Amino acid sequence: MFAGKRPTNLGVHDGRLSPCPSSPNCVCSYDVDTQHRIEPLTYQTNASAAMAALKQIIQALERTQLITESDTYLYVEFTSKLMKFVDDVEFYAEPGQQVIQVRSASRLGKSDLGVNRQRIELIRDQLLATGV
Repeated sequence: MFAGKRPTNLGVHDGRLSPCPSSPNCVCSYDVDTQHRIEPLTYQTNASAAMAALKQIIQALERTQLITESDTYLYVEFTSKLMKFVDDVEFYAEPGQQVIQVRSASRLGKSDLGVNRQRIELIRDQLLATGV
């Protein structure tokens, strides 16, 4: 119903995910302002194990569709239950670091009522629980 069009600025460009737009319905670990900033996900093992665990966590969540996958990058669409709003969520295992950079943005509207931040924090908690 309110899916909108898939953004053209997704993916890793110059070693980074795209920054958030000015609207408050996005969080990104590369942003520095408090409205959009969220900490990257961390892991203790290796990027392959962390990305595999992350993929399992995401696939267990409702209304998700994995769109793009590589060794270091995942792009997932999350669709809301009632109105079918789509959020574009990206994960990038930055080479040489033990972090997975994240970006989660709503395609439509201005406010997301904190849904993007809550989703990333839920995923963070589940990833930490795996022990990777």
